Amino acid sequence: MPVAPYAGCRLHPISTALGVAHLKTRSAIALAILVTFALLAVASPKLLLSWKSPSFSGGSFHNVLVLGLNGKAVNRAEFEDQLTAALSRPGTTVAPSYEFLARPDATPIDMKDFRELVREQKFDGIVVSRIVKKETKTTYVPGTVYNPIPYYNTFYGYYTTVSPAIYSPGYMQTEKVAQVEINFYATTPPDGELVWTGTTNTFDARAAMKNIRDVVKLVSKELEKQNIIVSGK
Repeated sequence: MPVAPYAGCRLHPISTALGVAHLKTRSAIALAILVTFALLAVASPKLLLSWKSPSFSGGSFHNVLVLGLNGKAVNRAEFEDQLTAALSRPGTTVAPSYEFLARPDATPIDMKDFRELVREQKFDGIVVSRIVKKETKTTYVPGTVYNPIPYYNTFYGYYTTVSPAIYSPGYMQTEKVAQVEINFYATTPPDGELVWTGTTNTFDARAAMKNIRDVVKLVSKELEKQNIIVSGK
């Protein structure tokens, strides 16, 4: 009766060790790949949601206000400066809100004063950004996709609704990931209307200046694509 090739044979210690080492190496590589994908998922801002009002057929905005609602004062000012520069066009004036509103600690805005500011300065558009999520999680968390509901349809209604969350205690704590919402409003009487809204993914919030540049680039390109502002080329 023929003997099975490996019957009664014991694995050589070296072969066993090599097999275990190979298995460990493959496991380490797999783990490294998973970690890499997890980091990439929150690596940089991307536009998760983009919605434009179907009633907006396109048109020119000649005087636009850029407003950062919350976040550290230095980051809000940097965001407003960069978006102001990115949206400025021949024939279109864009201004950061800090030139008119002193809000070093992201203090609440008086809506009566704000209405007067819009009227006096003849702003026909308002771009407003808000940090909607700040977490310690390092894993990617998908943003919430929504259809704008009635209180979003005017800046005044939107601000009145979200301001309690913006200024609630502990909201300004340093976190590892963040998500940003950006709205573009026309100021047509009586209360204006929402023209466009966008929401980013949840991204790594540690590099603030880089994230500001990335968000500004995303927003300006999308507003051009949606024919809300004219191309800067």
